[in-house]
Amino acid sequence: MKPCDSGQHCMMEIKKAPPPYRAIDDLHRTVVACDGDEQRKEGKTILEELTTLKYEVQHNRHMTFLVDDGQPDIEGYTKELEALGHPKWLDVPWLYAECYLYRRMSTFFTPSQYWKSYDVFARQKMSTFKSSRPAILELATKKRRESAVHRDDGNLPLGNATDLSLLTSLTYEDLQKLQGSEARKQSEKNILVNDLPAVYKVLKDAQKNGKQDRRVDIVLDNAGFELFVDLILAGYLLSADLATQVVLHPKSIPWFVSDVIPADFAELLNTLANPHAFDSTPYDDSEHSATSSPLSEAENAALSFLFPHWSGLHQEGRLTIRPNRFWTHGGSYWRLPTSAPTLYTDLQASELVIFKGDLNYRKLTGDAMWDPTTPFQTAIGPLASNLRTLALRTCKADVVVGLPQGVDERLRGEYGGDPQCRKWAWSGTWAVVQFCDGKDGGR
Repeated sequence: MKPCDSGQHCMMEIKKAPPPYRAIDDLHRTVVACDGDEQRKEGKTILEELTTLKYEVQHNRHMTFLVDDGQPDIEGYTKELEALGHPKWLDVPWLYAECYLYRRMSTFFTPSQYWKSYDVFARQKMSTFKSSRPAILELATKKRRESAVHRDDGNLPLGNATDLSLLTSLTYEDLQKLQGSEARKQSEKNILVNDLPAVYKVLKDAQKNGKQDRRVDIVLDNAGFELFVDLILAGYLLSADLATQVVLHPKSIPWFVSDVIPADFAELLNTLANPHAFDSTPYDDSEHSATSSPLSEAENAALSFLFPHWSGLHQEGRLTIRPNRFWTHGGSYWRLPTSAPTLYTDLQASELVIFKGDLNYRKLTGDAMWDPTTPFQTAIGPLASNLRTLALRTCKADVVVGLPQGVDERLRGEYGGDPQCRKWAWSGTWAVVQFCDGKDGGR
């Protein structure tokens, strides 16, 4: 199956607002504020490397081998680049180019003395989280009142609407339109495939059958509001006894601007532990500044309720975090059984593995040019066996499978009828919720 040839859309986005540019801006602000001469000097060296990378991307230069920063995934990136024949940026599959970009950025920081764990996107992620205040307060209040949210699973695809990699130019007011109960109700109309009833049945059957260990794994996507919703979901699954343990899988390095890394959990929980942090301006730059009114006593109580609740689940071992370098490899998840056999074996013990977001969906399906009516279980290849796989995905790229006959043609017509591009799948308007029961013959 040919890789998805949607580099045109990718490069439009990267050249319009390249991730190195955002990283340069963030790091420069931090370097200027540094007190230590050695730390400042090292930061300036990393700035020079980011500037070089930005130039190479924007001018379609040859891609270079990654500097060995001591991590085992470097070998895989090197072999892939060798096989591609010393290519330029526009000559490689979109998926590899994007992964290479963020992985190379990581090599600038890892060998350093003062910047090893620095996340150039952390400031942006937290600003956007605070900008989600109305939706956060709505869900937190409901969670405290009911001690369980009755339909978090139906709301999950909307969490991806806060993806920073495509929505960083939105105003504070625009962002509010993407969140809240009315927005979620509207989004349900745009779910093209919804297999949630089958997923609920699987979890409910395991519960009824008296199975003692019922684990659910969530391969995470975005930080901020979406991570907040993921934690709401995890709490719901545990409190409703649909799972006895929930394992969250973040990325190991700053990835695709908004993806979750382990440090994002601490940042989110610390914000909830001090709800007055939401009184501050949602964005920390003048371009996006907006005024927030102080939280009410009830709103403070709702947010304060969540911190001990989630912390308690973590301390009990029922809510755990397991990063793995495989999630930032440059290839598809078809390679999971051979590239990360220990991880693959561990996931087989799970009752359900949920993959969140567009990138995880592209990696599940090999980012290939499938016919859109291709069954989901066919498109995920070896993962259709031995795993129960659920994909929650807001479409932001061409690849899509499992659609009913005629849906793709209808939507193409609504978006200009271009036979070469699936522009409807770029907008973040449409979603799919697709399930494959690999423990029941891939159905």
